[in-house]
Amino acid sequence: MSAFWIGIAVLAAGCLFAVVLIVFYNRFIRKKLKVENNFSEIKIQCKKRFDLVPNLVETVKGYAQHERETLERVTIARSAGVTANSVRDLAKANNQLTEVLNKLFALGEQYPDLKASPNFMMLQNELVNIEKAIAVSRSFYNDAVMMYNEAIKTFPGNVFASLFNFKEAEFFDAPEAEMENVRVSF
Repeated sequence: MSAFWIGIAVLAAGCLFAVVLIVFYNRFIRKKLKVENNFSEIKIQCKKRFDLVPNLVETVKGYAQHERETLERVTIARSAGVTANSVRDLAKANNQLTEVLNKLFALGEQYPDLKASPNFMMLQNELVNIEKAIAVSRSFYNDAVMMYNEAIKTFPGNVFASLFNFKEAEFFDAPEAEMENVRVSF
């Protein structure tokens, strides 16, 4: 009779372990899918931004034709963003594009006709709105990454995460310019 109860206890322990495995596996999958979904949102916003850049370049070309180097750098940065597939590559391309777009918008200050152009103003406003959407998407993505990474790094999740080969996700870093202190002068 004791062998029967031992068999039942082993079977119950095995079932309990299987249920725990399933619960942890599904938990990791849900969190990983959330990370992937949020990264997809960033890619959508970045694509809007990258698609807008050629229009902006064409508008600036009409007013500032001798600013060829800046316009080429914008085009190169855009190309890097369009072809980026990983979080790191997309973040790097976005940071480069932000840097050269800031220089491009500075041209608007040098060319009053460009600054007054309705196309330039519309494109600039549209880019500002897209930048805000990217910032929001980046925030949601980084929150999802934090929760996912926390789940796979803390006990007992780390045991199951290593068993199922779940790896840490990368955060989407902000451009260096956004990390600097804001300078205010009067």
